[in-house]
Amino acid sequence: MKNLIRICLVVILMFLLSFTLNAQEHYAKLEKNRNIQASGLIHQLNKTRDTLILKSDKKINYLYSINKDYGREFDFYIDTTYYKLPLNKLAKGKHVLVAVQSPKRIVFVVRVLKDIPTKPQSIKVVSEDLMLTEPKVVATRNN
Repeated sequence: MKNLIRICLVVILMFLLSFTLNAQEHYAKLEKNRNIQASGLIHQLNKTRDTLILKSDKKINYLYSINKDYGREFDFYIDTTYYKLPLNKLAKGKHVLVAVQSPKRIVFVVRVLKDIPTKPQSIKVVSEDLMLTEPKVVATRNN
């Protein structure tokens, strides 16, 4: 009887753990700035974790990144309250991002865990008159 209970517990535990092991592998991880003075800037990743979303009630003037080799990977003048940064522009590794809201500088970390694929560009149809059609074959009888 004790062995049956143990077996049932192990099966239930394995069943519950299988949900966490089969979860979608994320592209990036965000380490937020927890400082109370940085609470004016909402920084989060989207559901697929391939885009960084910045929101604020005040203007975000500037955004730059420092990578693991202490080099700046990008510098953007934003001058808006809402900004989306696709993370496929960042190399794999740790990046310290600095959002400048004069006079504050809000620092947080984004870790790119694996290369993010770029989305394929869709083909735009300019005119339906230019659409290709399949040629038709007409059979004729020679009498």
